[in-house]
This record gives sequence, C-alpha cells and structure tokens, in this order.
Amino acid sequence: MRIGIVNDAVFTGEALRRTIAGHSQHEVAWVARSGSEAVFQCAKDRPDAVLMDLAMPEMDGVEATRQIMAITPCAIVMVSANLGEESARIFEAMGAGALDALPLPVLNGANSGESTKAFVSRLDRISRLVSPVSPARSHAIAGRKGGKLVAIGASAGGPAALATILESLPKNFGAAVVVVQHVDHHFATGLATWLNQHSKLPVRLAHEGDRLHPGLVYVAAREEHLILTSPNRLGYTRIPVESSYRPSVDVFFKSVDHYWQGEAVGILLTGMGRDGADGMRLLRGSGYHTIAQDKATSAVYGMPKAAADLGAATEILALDKIGPRLANIFVST
Repeated sequence: MRIGIVNDAVFTGEALRRTIAGHSQHEVAWVARSGSEAVFQCAKDRPDAVLMDLAMPEMDGVEATRQIMAITPCAIVMVSANLGEESARIFEAMGAGALDALPLPVLNGANSGESTKAFVSRLDRISRLVSPVSPARSHAIAGRKGGKLVAIGASAGGPAALATILESLPKNFGAAVVVVQHVDHHFATGLATWLNQHSKLPVRLAHEGDRLHPGLVYVAAREEHLILTSPNRLGYTRIPVESSYRPSVDVFFKSVDHYWQGEAVGILLTGMGRDGADGMRLLRGSGYHTIAQDKATSAVYGMPKAAADLGAATEILALDKIGPRLANIFVST
C-alpha cells in the first residue's frame, strides 16, 4: 500500500516514514508538512492511504480531509497522540470522510517496539480494506418470532451519519439498535459518549453477554467482531481473523441472519470498501428489510454502493430519511 504522511512536526513525520519504510508490504508515497500541501500532493499523486495529522497551522487535518475527499478521495486515517482529548475534532474529521483514527505510535522508549507493531498491524488491515476480498456465499434461515432489532454498519463519515439517525429516533423507539462502526477500539468509549449526546435513546458500549433491550443503542467496543451468540445475546469473537476490519459489519450481519428470530432492519451507511454488503444480501434474502444510504448524502459512497450493486438493499434512502423511516417501522404505541 502506498501511503502519504501529513505532519507539520518534522521529527514525527520522519519517524512515521521510517516506520512504514521498515515494513516491506507498504511504501511511503510522499511526506507533506501542512494540510494544503497534502491536498496538492493527493491531487498530483493519489496514494492508497493518507496518515493525517489533526492539529496543523493554516489548514488543519479536518479541512484537509474535507478537501481531499472532495477532489481526490482516498483512505484517510487520522493519527494523534491525544485521541481522547481531541475526540470532537476527530469525529468532525470522520464526518468529512476520514476512515479511522489511530494513536500515534510510541516512537522512543521501552514500549516503542510493541506500539509500532500494533500500528503497522492496523495499517495491514486498512490495506486489506483498500483491496477487499471476494464476496462470501449466501445462506438464509426462517423464523420471525421475537423482538425488534436495528443493525447498523458504518465506516468513513459514519459518526456524523449515526448522530443524524439517532437524533431523529423518539424516546419510545421499540427496537434495540446495534452499531458496528469502523473505529479503533481505543476510541470506542469516546464514540459512545459522543453519540449519547445526540440521542434520545441511551447509548452504551456493547459488552460480552449483553441482552438486547428495546430502546437501547449498543456500540461495538472491542478489537474483535461483535456478534449475536444466541437469539438475544451479544458477544465477541476474533474469527474470522483475516477480516479487513475488527469489528466487521459483515460478521455482525451474518450473525443476525443466523440467530435473530424477530423483526429486523439492516442499515449500511457511508464508508470506504464493501464491508457489510454481503451480510446485507443475506439479511434481505432471509426476508429482513434493508436500507442503504444514498450517494448524495454519503461522505464516501463505497459500502452502501456495494450493497446497492448486489441488490442487497430493499430501499436506498437519503440520510435524513432513514431515522424517520425507522421510527415509522418500530415506534412503540
């Protein structure tokens, strides 16, 4: 994977360059020292991915992300030494189309080797997302007796899209909502807290063994796949280990198709790649209602487009229409 590095700190940019250069599967396309230079470099030589600094003078990482995604879109990953402190700005960058946020690896000291290894491992997963694997084979099950569930998958641009949907759901919403958002697991707590501020429904991290209750929103929280382990209980698994993302939307959708016995709606929002499209096809094939976000309102029209191309979406809706549609289906009387 060819990677562009954007960082106004010369030492940090050079350290990231050395980290990538020392990993044979990836190469550095270029190094930019400002947001405006990054926009220019992407237009001149678009890489497979960009490691984007957040705080830079003149044009910060958020605005640079917005301009790159409008002109020469590619996978953009925000890299910061202070993910928790900068959560609001990182969510803004994701709303502009950034794919993920990673902690800056420890470049010196006793933990530098382990930190660098984890950082490179995450780049490997992003590489697999940029070059996705072939679709999986479908299967279907019968049975619709049980509760009500909304299963949502999202990636680049997802946090802002999720906030828009949750804001429109009423307090008496009659279904459990499970969210699988591509985000580094260190950032999951901040995502749930931020979404909770935009939702009339309580938003919490999903824990091993959680039972699904209507009117609650569960957010995938670990560097593993969130799944249904029974008709009404959540769990985590590391299988399949070769997935481009942990958590994977496809893995969760497939577990819903296998275990869920009630009514359900599967939703695929903005994101790069095709994660979730095959799982959504299974859901539709099993008779569940499925919704893909439309192109005009997607920050990155990758995942929902893949679902639409497969015929996996029962409906293709603008973002502001999805929440009201869900409310119409699942509001308690």
